[in-house]
Amino acid sequence: MQKSTLILLLCLIINTVPAMADVTLPDIDDKYVSVTEVNPTRDAGYVVGDILDRTVKLTIKKPYVLVKESLPIVGYEHRWRGQTTGIELAKISSEEINNNESTTHTLHLSYQVFTSGKVAKPAALRAEIVKIRNTTNKKEVLQYRIPSFNFRISPLSVFGAVKLNEDMSQLVPPLLIDSSKQQLHLKIFSGLLGLALLGLLYIFGMNAWLPRMGAPFAKAYRDIRKLPDTEEGLKSAVARMHESLNKTAGNSLFSSNLSEFVQAKPMFAPVKNEIEQFFGLSRKVFFEQNSNTNLGESPKPWLQNFCRQLRDCERGLLPNTINKVNK
Repeated sequence: MQKSTLILLLCLIINTVPAMADVTLPDIDDKYVSVTEVNPTRDAGYVVGDILDRTVKLTIKKPYVLVKESLPIVGYEHRWRGQTTGIELAKISSEEINNNESTTHTLHLSYQVFTSGKVAKPAALRAEIVKIRNTTNKKEVLQYRIPSFNFRISPLSVFGAVKLNEDMSQLVPPLLIDSSKQQLHLKIFSGLLGLALLGLLYIFGMNAWLPRMGAPFAKAYRDIRKLPDTEEGLKSAVARMHESLNKTAGNSLFSSNLSEFVQAKPMFAPVKNEIEQFFGLSRKVFFEQNSNTNLGESPKPWLQNFCRQLRDCERGLLPNTINKVNK
């Protein structure tokens, strides 16, 4: 008698447990619960073995609290219509923040794919159901359904012939190449190129809109370049050079006070000999036509080159060597 009674009790327990597990609890009013999700950045292209990380932030207002035993457990494999879906919970961790009026639970969920197929097929991280208890009425236990996340699982290999132009899935985003490093290099090189071009413009520029480009020798160089290569043009060029030298020195500059000029303005020291040679050219042009300056029959090119060197000096640049003899 006792043996048959024990068997009957075991049968009742076995039949009752599944029934209790399948009991559907009422849903809690949405005004007591709010949820935010951080789902994977893409919804396609997953293959067997891939991990999908998901973060769910669940805020429950008092007097309701989360029944932590109702959280999904590691190793739990989702089912659909009694069949396993091949999506298993691989890892779960939670954080809890208590406030005066509510409690916020942050769930970090990691799911792993254990299924594949011959073609891409839809899948989902099923809606997790958690239980919520009323602290003022402990008999009241409700449920809340965390939204699901739909995605697609791709096969490991292509089955059969595939026409690429007909098999492009709208669910697969375009593959983007990270070009931020190359763009940074391009910006740096563009900046260096701009500085180099600006430097060349400053050195060889003819206009006066940059610093020191309107100095006396810069203006004289522009004027001398426009003068004709004739005797009158040479006289005008020499006179223009005297004007610029005097303006730069602050007084009339001759061979007698050249050393004081170079000492006061050392940036012109590299062309001291050329300035002496210019004074010789000036004497020949205006006073001693028969004197020899070793500048050839047409000293205008030398004079123009000499003015350019003086322009570089007043800009703080090192002038190039001037050919003393015009070949």
